[in-house]
Amino acid sequence: MRNNNGRLIAVVASVAVAAVAIGATLAYRQGPQTAKANVAPLTSSPSTTPTPSATPSAPTPPPSATPSKPQSTGTESTVNVNKLPEGRAPQVPYLIGREVRSGARALATIPGKGSVLSVGQIQGAVLAVVMYEPDGDGTELLKLGSGDTVRRTRDVSSLVTTSDQTAAAYAASRLSSLGVTNKGGTVYAESADSVQSLKLPNSWEVQVLAYTDGKVYYRASDTESGPWKLYSWVPTTAKPELIKAVISPTAVSANGSTAAAMPVRNDNGTCSNVVQVPSGTQLFRTCEFQVRGFTPNGATAYGDEDNAEGFCSGISAAFEANSGKVLHKWKGCFQEMSAEDDQHVLVVAYASAVGQTEKVKTAIIRCTIATGACERATPIGTDTQLVIGS
Repeated sequence: MRNNNGRLIAVVASVAVAAVAIGATLAYRQGPQTAKANVAPLTSSPSTTPTPSATPSAPTPPPSATPSKPQSTGTESTVNVNKLPEGRAPQVPYLIGREVRSGARALATIPGKGSVLSVGQIQGAVLAVVMYEPDGDGTELLKLGSGDTVRRTRDVSSLVTTSDQTAAAYAASRLSSLGVTNKGGTVYAESADSVQSLKLPNSWEVQVLAYTDGKVYYRASDTESGPWKLYSWVPTTAKPELIKAVISPTAVSANGSTAAAMPVRNDNGTCSNVVQVPSGTQLFRTCEFQVRGFTPNGATAYGDEDNAEGFCSGISAAFEANSGKVLHKWKGCFQEMSAEDDQHVLVVAYASAVGQTEKVKTAIIRCTIATGACERATPIGTDTQLVIGS
């Protein structure tokens, strides 16, 4: 595996997808942390009925309140990927190697050798944001239709799709030779029969966050180093709407009612606020975790530890979006986290030993928010790029 660290880090930082960036392509930067114990599987096997004794026995004591099958303790568990049971494949588009799949079905193979940053599906076609070969300066969007048809859109660095996969939004921001964004950008909204665009010549670091209820939510800065602002854009209109009350947004829920923001910085890192859209009413704040996204109904937020060191995060968590109450924490070595539905999250997790820098093993796992139980959603692969799509 080639060392492209400096350039890749700059590109990923510019589009604020550091936790997602390039999967196992950079996995050799730091080995994963130790996974100490296994969480309970999503499903358990029936208990064995004991054989009756031939002789009378003492009265049977009342049943214990403690379940006999090992389970996660309270709201915290440690994930050992190697010991998790196999479950069904992810029910959203995902990348394994260079193949985009949905469930067990293969959708398309991404051409070329540039690293894949994100994937999605729209009207049966596959969308993928990739880096120029061989992981050079800049990114582009590939749309793979039937046959060998490939459409390319330059400088696209972020991608979202609607929940029914009938439309997609993506944003382009040109990168300099140093891997940082230049002034100017474009937001696109694509459906089955049209592609509409909104040019933003005076904006910096344009990134789409959600496409829901006919609106594209995106963030952008007025200056090179200024804070992000949240905008909504109806593709049939010529101007976006500024949502003034939400400062420095990092995620918007699929129903458009809730957002995560990180306006607070302190000596220990950056705090995340979860707020209502468009009022900006703060629902909760956490300085322990960075909120990365929400379940489709917006009821649950998820994220990872703010002060994670190295390439992976040691703790990921799910919280009630209206209160910040921690529903479950998972300990392990995690790179990317995304909601599969309102009850489950998908996580790119590492199965290799601490300090391992070659032949790094990873898998996508599925965890139930309510119980913390996990299973493998893909087989464990070696040096295999994994990306969870939208």
